Amino acid sequence: MSETPPNTLQYRFDGPEDAPVLILGPSLGTTWHMWDRQIPELTQHWRVFRYDFPGHGGAPAHPATAVGELADRLIATLDGLGVQRFGYAGCSLGGAIGADLALRHPHRVATLALVASSPRFGSADEFRQRGVMVRTNGLEPMARTAPERWFTPAFAAAQPAIVEWAVQMVRTTDPGCYIAACEALATFDIRADLGRIGVPTLVLVGAEDQVTGPGDARTLVAGIPDARLALVPGASHLAPVEQPAAVTDLLLTHVAASWQDTLAAVPLPVPVPPLSAPVQPAGELTAAGAPPETVDGVRPDPYAKGMRIRREVLGDAHVDAVTAAADAFTGDFQELVTRYAWGEVWGREGLDRRTRSSVALTAVVASGHLEGLAAHVSAALRNGLTPAEIREVLLQTAVYCGIPAASAAFTIAQNVIRDETTPPV
Repeated sequence: MSETPPNTLQYRFDGPEDAPVLILGPSLGTTWHMWDRQIPELTQHWRVFRYDFPGHGGAPAHPATAVGELADRLIATLDGLGVQRFGYAGCSLGGAIGADLALRHPHRVATLALVASSPRFGSADEFRQRGVMVRTNGLEPMARTAPERWFTPAFAAAQPAIVEWAVQMVRTTDPGCYIAACEALATFDIRADLGRIGVPTLVLVGAEDQVTGPGDARTLVAGIPDARLALVPGASHLAPVEQPAAVTDLLLTHVAASWQDTLAAVPLPVPVPPLSAPVQPAGELTAAGAPPETVDGVRPDPYAKGMRIRREVLGDAHVDAVTAAADAFTGDFQELVTRYAWGEVWGREGLDRRTRSSVALTAVVASGHLEGLAAHVSAALRNGLTPAEIREVLLQTAVYCGIPAASAAFTIAQNVIRDETTPPV
């Protein structure tokens, strides 16, 4: 067991101290205990290292909103323990971390197994919507629907005690850390980088996985050079829990056969030269300076940045609908909105997105342009405002912008909030 500083992860070791290290990474909403049934066999050959995500399994609630940040915390933990080389097997989000390690630290990873994983997990909208649901209702909706996401119906019916144990893992997770992990999955996309993974890789998936199923697995195998596919019959998303013997055998065979001297096979990264003088920290907020320039003295086009922010705030579905509806007459206007409203203004660092959403809600009500309010209420939820906070913003607008405008705004906002925060039956 471990004490956990903010830049590291909670962990435990099992197995002989002189054996090679094999890391097992968990899935979102689970703890290291999801691998319990693999431990007796694996520890006969390996020193098994398991870890928890922030806020999972009683780990300190230090949220991380990117897969790379979680991988960095894992590397910091291993560095502190003196572990340089290791094998890695991870499930779902844990698999994403393994892929990130193989891309950014290939000299550390001797062998890789991606379980129920994907180069891109669904859509960003899906995971940000899940964050809205948890922020509003807590983790109970996620806990209630976990069995159908994680297990086959036959297993759930036959093993109610295991299903309840799995549900309790979700219920005891810190909501803020769960939401941050959803954001990490929302922004994860390594489809263009798969060809750079040079670590011997096994892609393992439950034949009945409806979350990251065989299609996602085949995308990984097609993109990763020499990757192998293992399909586990009678298993859904948490295959290590549902079919422990099959998963254990596959991992043992793959790790034993593929462990290689990666220090010789993969060039070490070039070390960064030390700074010649200490760098003074900058303040969190600084006066706005001149716009950034390229080496040629020309400002970069903010369109790409604007499109990314527009999608993150309003969602892919909304942006896709707007851009699809654009034609020769309206296309230039949509391009202007993306480039300047989203790339220039929303892209500035002076305000966080919660504050910008509060300002946008107020401005839309004040101007009477309520036809755009629903999209901004939805954006406010995605940017972290709770329904109670949106209510307070609209009460403030009632005082300064007028009762009739606020009354109409409350009706629109109430409908959006009901639609986006009501848990599925």
